[in-house]
Amino acid sequence: MDSATLAHVEAHVFRTPIKEPVRTSFGTMTERAAVFVAVEDSDGARGWGEIWCNFPNAAAEHRALLFADIVAPRALGQPIDDPMALWAGIERDLHVLRIQSGDAGAFSAALAGLDLAVHDLRARKRGLPLWRSLGGRDDSPVPVYASGINPGKAAFRTVEHMRAEGHRAFKLKIGFGADTDLGSLKPVASSLASDERLMVDVNQGWDLRAAAGMLPRLIDFPLVWIEEPLMADRPAAEWTQVAALARAPLAAGENVRGAGSFQAMIDGGLFGFVQPDAAKWGGHSGCLPVAKAALAAGRTFCPHYLGGGIGLMHSLHLLAAVRGPGLLEVDANANPLREGVLQNLMAVTDGCVSLPGGQGLGLEPDLKPLVPLRSLHLERRA
Repeated sequence: MDSATLAHVEAHVFRTPIKEPVRTSFGTMTERAAVFVAVEDSDGARGWGEIWCNFPNAAAEHRALLFADIVAPRALGQPIDDPMALWAGIERDLHVLRIQSGDAGAFSAALAGLDLAVHDLRARKRGLPLWRSLGGRDDSPVPVYASGINPGKAAFRTVEHMRAEGHRAFKLKIGFGADTDLGSLKPVASSLASDERLMVDVNQGWDLRAAAGMLPRLIDFPLVWIEEPLMADRPAAEWTQVAALARAPLAAGENVRGAGSFQAMIDGGLFGFVQPDAAKWGGHSGCLPVAKAALAAGRTFCPHYLGGGIGLMHSLHLLAAVRGPGLLEVDANANPLREGVLQNLMAVTDGCVSLPGGQGLGLEPDLKPLVPLRSLHLERRA
């Protein structure tokens, strides 16, 4: 048994403006932010993770501080041979703070970033790629889809660009009104080849009345899934009505927290696609059991992700570990905090990406070129 303990953690916050804002039904992002986490054990082994801070990205520094001042002290000095036990213990410990602070999501993301990094460290010490350390056996390429595609005329241009980059599946953002939504969908749907797939994401943009009005208008489109047509906290009765109206399966999960909530979602049978975000809740310790439960129940596991390069690599390894018919979400929008970290990794060929070689993530991030974009750097030691 590895007797090493967690000795040192770092949080790096980066932010950068972008030329083309990222639009969703709930808001617009005019810059990209990322919180990268590094951990080191008492043997000097290191691992990398990422804390979700996609929206509002002004919260990135806040989450880094929660990681450094609340989460890290509960992990420093602790053994890390069993990452799931470490995560579960801190998850229980944070429960009262989530209630007291009213900041449940930020605590969950801060802990998720720690968990991802610890799993990376453990895989490196075992001499294994992360996907195999998580229990995977299949090293074949992983299917992906282009996500975050802005509405309107930009949608078709983006799909054409991503198609040229090797993508064969595309998810459009809708929820901007019937004219805009249909205007986005029609040219893209008419351009699809026989081996291409199309999905839509409402980003919680409809209430029940709006969903009832729009879903019949989507029937003629060959949609693989309809994502978050309602707010995640709407009652089951509303989701049941939406599922009955939709011709395509429903997808959700990025705004669900807790193993019990995911199990209820899986058992309810209303969602064909289950989409936890490992940098937002659970890390690998929480999301791996959810993924396995979804597949066992006949659902499709598709990890949600829309952030920096380290979290995207973790999502790739998580999906590769459990497989099934799911696809990896790849942001179609420019993001220096993704591209600058990944460099030439994750090139898409015929709708798939190959698994990286090497141990752990298969990536040793070089943050030096990103230092001009760094807004905060925190370190804590045991």
